[in-house]
Amino acid sequence: MQVDTEARLSVLESWNAVVTLHSEEQASRRAKGLLSQLGEVARTEYFNVLVMRIDSVRGFLRDFAAMCAAEPGILNDISRAVPLTDTFDFAARSEFEAKARGVVLSWIPALRGATFYVRMHRRGFRRVMPTPEEERFLDEAILQALQAEGAPGKVRFDDPDFAIDIETIDGRAGMSLWRREDLKAYEFLRVG
Repeated sequence: MQVDTEARLSVLESWNAVVTLHSEEQASRRAKGLLSQLGEVARTEYFNVLVMRIDSVRGFLRDFAAMCAAEPGILNDISRAVPLTDTFDFAARSEFEAKARGVVLSWIPALRGATFYVRMHRRGFRRVMPTPEEERFLDEAILQALQAEGAPGKVRFDDPDFAIDIETIDGRAGMSLWRREDLKAYEFLRVG
């Protein structure tokens, strides 16, 4: 399915999945062809980064996992494929932080007493939003909220209960909360 310019712009403005590719141009064409079976696909201005508009996170996970099982070579072309449950637009670091904090705080019931980490894959806003600082900011917001609820959590990078993935492309962000079981079942998520 070839995406025309208007449709491409629409996907770039409303994506809810990010796919990173290995470097070969031929791999990019193959990957786009396969991914177009699961939703609308558009190339970004960033090297080997595609975005998608999908209907369902769980449906994407199920269907892409089935594709990978049927054709294991897909992962020779695709490095990561991450559907996102929450997306938003932002124009400044402060707006990003307020919206991202709101999303992670909505996940506090799931994170009660759990181990977790935040991983951000930022494209754009270079020097304005240092990735480690944003990850720590959200770690602290979660830890404070859990402490206030009397259910402290802990940041842990080795086999945590949950991983929070944040993908940004310029002034748009997407976020997902993944359970340990998700990360093991869907190797293509590669949050860490």
